[in-house]
Amino acid sequence: MQSGRSVRSGAAAAVCALGVATAIFVPATLDDQGDGAGTARGGAGAHPRAARTTAAATADTCVRPEASLRPSSASGPAIERIKNRRVDGHKLGKLIAGVDQNSYRWGYRDPATGDLTGFDIDLVRAIAEDIFGDPDAVIYRAIPTSQRIKALQQGKVDIVVRTMTINCDRLKDVAFSTAYFKAGQQVLVPKDSSVTGYNTSLRGKRVCTAKGSTAEAALDQEKGGAKDLGAIKVDPVPNQLDCLVRLQLGQVDAVITDNALAAGQAAQDPSVKLVGKPFTEEFYGVAMNRSDKDLVRRVNKVLEEYRSGGENSRWMRAYRKWLAEDLGKTEENPAAPAPAYKD
Repeated sequence: MQSGRSVRSGAAAAVCALGVATAIFVPATLDDQGDGAGTARGGAGAHPRAARTTAAATADTCVRPEASLRPSSASGPAIERIKNRRVDGHKLGKLIAGVDQNSYRWGYRDPATGDLTGFDIDLVRAIAEDIFGDPDAVIYRAIPTSQRIKALQQGKVDIVVRTMTINCDRLKDVAFSTAYFKAGQQVLVPKDSSVTGYNTSLRGKRVCTAKGSTAEAALDQEKGGAKDLGAIKVDPVPNQLDCLVRLQLGQVDAVITDNALAAGQAAQDPSVKLVGKPFTEEFYGVAMNRSDKDLVRRVNKVLEEYRSGGENSRWMRAYRKWLAEDLGKTEENPAAPAPAYKD
């Protein structure tokens, strides 16, 4: 079944079977839609893209990518487009959000109810509540890691809330809100692995990443990348959960992904563990089309309110509900990242 390694326990086998079933549920295209979204296929509608020259200038001057536009409650062209969107002649009245449905604790389907739940989903609901006055006014479109940017550029979704790292390269193609979570790349391996972290202990080891992820970019870099460490980079997969399945099957020896995601995977499967320390510092943001500046400001206004209130803030309540059990061991004083603005 797997390259010289037997399945480590009955529990791991059960988790592996669940992981395979879950991974299959995510299609390879953007046509998959949850929670009644079939009525809105193509409903987001294409809208103007930002000029490539502007994008190039942004990339060239990018110093602090997590800095975003100042918050505003004003309704501009993007908000009006979302509010007045029509499908088959009828007003839709919903936000279309690109999310994950396979990332435990972040965006996943509750096996008991079939509903999408998680830290990212709570944030989507807060944005919908601000725009429409109803947290349920959302159409969820599950999208692979590799399709997040394309979905925004083609107008298939209004926002992407999918543990998406803000960086200068992505700012060429999409706009981001202020940061709503700080994470870092880390290594996930079987409990009996000799790998100790993102170092030369990966020499000769097969390493899995998701296509289009910051982990893939880290492995591709000249210094400190796969060749430098002696690791064997396998073909990237569409979704990071597919890496966990490969790890469970013994098809790879290690997974590199955000520690926040990996902690959830380790919680799902007690036969794997995080090793070493995060070797990057990254911030998650809500991604949007570059031309939707008023939507960026509106989301930042939601995030200002989401962070406010200290221990009783919506951010802290969501953290305690979804993430504290898995991340509490490594984060002594969790807090929402302080917003940074560029205007």
